[in-house]
Amino acid sequence: GTTRDAIYTRYNAFGHDFYLVDTAGLRKKGKVHDSLEFYSVMRTVKAIENCDVCILMLDARDGIEAQDLNILWLAIRNHRGLVILVNKWDLIEKDHKTTREYEQVILSRIAPFKDVPIIFVSVTEKQRLLKAVEEAVQVYHNRKKRIQTRKLNEIMLPIIQDTPPPAVKGKYLKIKFITQLPMHYPAFAFFCNLPQYFREPYKRFLENQLRQHFGFKGSPIEIFFRQK
Repeated sequence: GTTRDAIYTRYNAFGHDFYLVDTAGLRKKGKVHDSLEFYSVMRTVKAIENCDVCILMLDARDGIEAQDLNILWLAIRNHRGLVILVNKWDLIEKDHKTTREYEQVILSRIAPFKDVPIIFVSVTEKQRLLKAVEEAVQVYHNRKKRIQTRKLNEIMLPIIQDTPPPAVKGKYLKIKFITQLPMHYPAFAFFCNLPQYFREPYKRFLENQLRQHFGFKGSPIEIFFRQK
């Protein structure tokens, strides 16, 4: 039958002791009629808030729908790792371009957070299921990754010097020092002269550079600008 509660299963593989949590499906608010389903939704949300890595499973026939995006952004807002599985891939007619085109559609819908593994699987055919677990383990490690302050500044400061933040109201913005914050997810402090003037496009540029050089695939990153 339909899963109505978050079901915890202990699972040992890849040198890890996991708890796999099979959550109740989340339907649109307008379709949640009874109190039992309401509380199953609350337990699903709680499971997402408490997990290390959220595996978002899509139906290949439907693509990524509005409710899938709600779940995805819930995971991102809570700084959880993320892996996207496209299930029932065996039911899709394919040529050599199908996978790439389908992937691009998903990435366009989840922008600007596009640095996430997307795996095409079939549960009934047992296609790439272990690959999904391997990717989840890698995302877990990416989320826990610590970058030495010296290495962070050696790589990022020259990039910032080559592509400095644009001036705002005639004021030149300067970043002088970078460090990773002691948090349970990747978060970085950029110490600068005028933190209030940094805009979202430059923040995304810095995030993309961190991802490109240090590898945080599947993990949300927070960037804070602080007064030096």
